[in-house]
Amino acid sequence: MRLSPAPIPDELWHAAHVRVPWLRALDTSRDARLRQLAVRFLHEKTITPIGELTLDDEQRVSLAALCCLPLLEFGAEGLRGWSQLIVYPDAFRVNRTHVDAAGVLHEWEDELIGEAWETGPMILSWADIVADCEDPNAGFCVAAHEMAHKIDALDGALDGTPPLPRPWQKEWARDFQTAYDKLAKQVDRGRDTAIDGYAAEAPEEFFAVVTEYHFSDPQTLRAEMPQVAAHLERFYGPSPFA
Repeated sequence: MRLSPAPIPDELWHAAHVRVPWLRALDTSRDARLRQLAVRFLHEKTITPIGELTLDDEQRVSLAALCCLPLLEFGAEGLRGWSQLIVYPDAFRVNRTHVDAAGVLHEWEDELIGEAWETGPMILSWADIVADCEDPNAGFCVAAHEMAHKIDALDGALDGTPPLPRPWQKEWARDFQTAYDKLAKQVDRGRDTAIDGYAAEAPEEFFAVVTEYHFSDPQTLRAEMPQVAAHLERFYGPSPFA
């Protein structure tokens, strides 16, 4: 017999509101919807702290709520395809390898604050989760960034376009490509940009970075990329800080 997910006790949900500013900004109906998504997240995902990091029930509920923010309109389908959230105390190092066109192997180390594989776990830095909550209007939200990658991958291609109805998908691809190309040109020319230049790394990173702005600095996103902002508002619902 399959067990039903355990509800989140009121005291833990209230504690998450104290910890996570985005929750405090939600209206009653969206807050209730997020709570049910967080229940599903805690039931389906294993949260694994690494090293000396320990996470109590309040922190786990807060993590689940943050990760589910981008699913308020998309729904629990966004949780499909993976089962583990790994949480490091701080930024973590990852070994990378690449074989270039000449057959030469290149090896290097990246320091990351989050990572999401197409079919593997999602990884977050707890220190950066805390920093995002302490300054929620700064344009950063690593949990939303990595969840955007997970949603993006649901259609089998990590390409900056999540699963969408076909007509909307065509409009999305057109408007996102235009904004991405414009930003990439500015970055290539060494210009300062209002949107973090990391968004110009690849279309999938562009989607993840503008997702962060939707949740943490929607005014800047709307001013710089109004068509992208409109798509994200339709996809994610209005930003809690709109």
